[in-house]
Amino acid sequence: MDSDVSIPQGLPEKIPVHIAIIMDGNGRWAQARNLPRIAGHRAGTENLRRIIEACIEFGISYLTIYAFSTENWGRPQDEVQGLLHILEDVIDRELQELHDQGVQLHHIGRLERLAPHLREKVLHAVDLTRGNQRLVLNVAFNYGGRDEIVHAIQEMIKDGVQAADVTDEMVSKYLFTAGIPDPDLIIRTSGELRISNFMIWQGAYAEWYFPPVYWPDFDKEQLRLAIHEFSQRERRYGRVSSPVVDIEPNG
Repeated sequence: MDSDVSIPQGLPEKIPVHIAIIMDGNGRWAQARNLPRIAGHRAGTENLRRIIEACIEFGISYLTIYAFSTENWGRPQDEVQGLLHILEDVIDRELQELHDQGVQLHHIGRLERLAPHLREKVLHAVDLTRGNQRLVLNVAFNYGGRDEIVHAIQEMIKDGVQAADVTDEMVSKYLFTAGIPDPDLIIRTSGELRISNFMIWQGAYAEWYFPPVYWPDFDKEQLRLAIHEFSQRERRYGRVSSPVVDIEPNG
């Protein structure tokens, strides 16, 4: 899937602090090339490295990627195992480089369903990069927005939080993204117009962008275009852009 677009040069003054990406279209990218779906996932992983570098260059502070949803366990087992292997391979190959680049890795979602050795590798990556500040990379793996909210409610009940004390701020403290600002811009590649259970709470006031480009082809210039599109939007958070003037009828 290609997109004939005019790419603006440079970056606008207003850039998002936090970008979240639903990396969609890997399988279709592969099928269009008569390749197995797992080849598309590997191509998508290679592209992630380029987008991380672009985010660092562009001064983005937070990047969240939707790597594996709670629903993805229902895919064919060979594809699921391939995705788990890719995660492990990325940690083994890329962790030191990410650490050297100043990237702080943060996992959002549940680790319980991962094999113990893979779970330990994820926790090690998080611990190793904990002090890095150049870019915070949230990896949503075994993540679902509804599951996250259910988990937050369960934890609040365990902690004895009273109903009268439940506020937006309180709920946010119990989410997997506690302490991380909500995304300003959420991008879903491939042109699909769905949120797919991603950051339901955090994305309430985010700007959404749906480029008709499969994830492996979403490059640095496509990211630049998304940032320019974001800069042109007026974020009103449910309010109006200017005071409403009541006009009295004549007579």
